[in-house]
Formats: sequence, C-alpha cells, structure tokens
Amino acid sequence: MTVIITATDLAHELTGDRPPVLLDVRWQLSVAKAAGGPAFDGRAEYAAGHIPGAVFVDLDRELASAPGARGRHPLPDLAEFGAAMRRAGVSAGRPVVVYDGGQGWAAARAWWLLRWTGHPDVRVLDGGLPSWEGELSTRVPETAEGDFRPAPAATGLLDADAAAALARTGVLLDARAGERYRGEVEPIDRVGGHIPGAVSAPTTENVGPDGRFLPAAELRDRFKALGVASDAEVGVYCGSGVSGAHQVLALAVAGIPAALYAGSWSEWSADPSRPVAVGADPQ
Repeated sequence: MTVIITATDLAHELTGDRPPVLLDVRWQLSVAKAAGGPAFDGRAEYAAGHIPGAVFVDLDRELASAPGARGRHPLPDLAEFGAAMRRAGVSAGRPVVVYDGGQGWAAARAWWLLRWTGHPDVRVLDGGLPSWEGELSTRVPETAEGDFRPAPAATGLLDADAAAALARTGVLLDARAGERYRGEVEPIDRVGGHIPGAVSAPTTENVGPDGRFLPAAELRDRFKALGVASDAEVGVYCGSGVSGAHQVLALAVAGIPAALYAGSWSEWSADPSRPVAVGADPQ
C-alpha cells in the first residue's frame, strides 16, 4: 500500500473521477503554549488559505483526547473520532489524503489513526503544504457526510507495558530529539530521559532539507543501522504520539511495519514508578 503521495500526483487525482477526501491537519508542537503563551492556530492558518476542497481537522480536539494521565495527546474517543471523520467526508470506500504545514507530524497522526481504525486507503502529502504549487482557497467546502466507522486493529498499538517489553525483545525507537532522549533538556514533560532499552532515532532524520521523505532504500539503511533487522518487531514512541506517528510512517515508506506507543514519553514520565534511563546508552 502506498502511504505517501507527491503534490503532482495529488493535483492529478483531485481532477479525476474519484478524487480523494482531503484533510488539512495543520498543527505545531508549541513550547510557548506549555509556558502559558499563545498556541499555534491551525484553524486560522487553514482559513487564510488551503488546498481547494480540503477540510480542516483539529489534532488537539479530533485526533486526541484531553491531556491527562495517558499523556498529552491520548487517543481520541473512537465514537467522537468517527463522527469527526464522517463530518469531514471520510468514507471507507473513498481514498483519503492528509497534509499539514510541512513538518509531517500532524498529517502522520491522522494517517496512523485512520489506518489503525480500519481505513484501507490513506496517504500523506509528501512535503506538506509547501510542496503544493497550485492555487490556494479560502472557501470552506460543502462536504457530504461520510460513512467511516472506526474498527481498531488488534495490532499496531502499544501501551506502556508492551513498550517496555519490546525494548527488551525487539526494537523500540525513540523519535524525539537526541538531547531529550539523553535527558539533557526536557521543555515539556516531568523528567528527561528515555525508556530503558529504547534506541534514539530522531524523526527529523527521516526527511531531507525540503521536508520530504528520504528514498525508501535510504530509510531502510537508516533503520538497519539502528538495529531494525528484517525479522525484528518494531515499536516507536515520542513525546505524545505525534512525531512517533511520523516515524511509523517513515518505516512504512521503507516497507517495515511498526507499532506506536501512543501515550509515549508524556505518559511514561508522568508515572514515578516507571524507570528512566539517561545518556546516550539505551540502557
């Protein structure tokens, strides 16, 4: 299954007989918000201009539950997530393309959620909105109600205990910046460091300077160097299950299935009983 699409191919498909549902999920991790400052406003960005036909999806409200013991971006209530997707026009029999402002994290979160809950055809616009060379629109499209009903898969999702076990029996990748993995800085969560046994694998190294994914062969080489063998069970976590979804997407581009620990470090570090490793050594 193809998991990314170029802007050129998207433009072609949007003029075809079976255009995809187009979701705009612009969002940014806001350290300013964590410090009490104003947050990035994705809806305002959407209103100022979006790919024609796109519907805005709010990551914080529709792709996550309220922050709490399960992390800063816990999985959304499935009934509410399904209703949000149907309002956006998502149907099981129609392809979906998701994009964001270029970082790819938010689009990957929507991609992962839709795929995990059973949608058969979801792709991310490689490079996000900056890769789009066509006109932008300020018109909010009139969207017919979709029919998508979430049906979560039995695999693809890790909880804290499963992530801890996978760090010992398979490969658990930490998608955050290296300094957060090592515990040198922690701007958001209670404590810095990483899950014992996890391997540092910053998701920013999966893309080139233009924000587009590296070729599949290069990604396979990258993950192989991180210990991902052909028969390895692979899991990913990050700060709150957003950039980690981008790492799962990068692995999918490379042809490697992986599970996501959705609670990620924000859930793990909030529990004082969970062990914390620091430094460059996984253990």
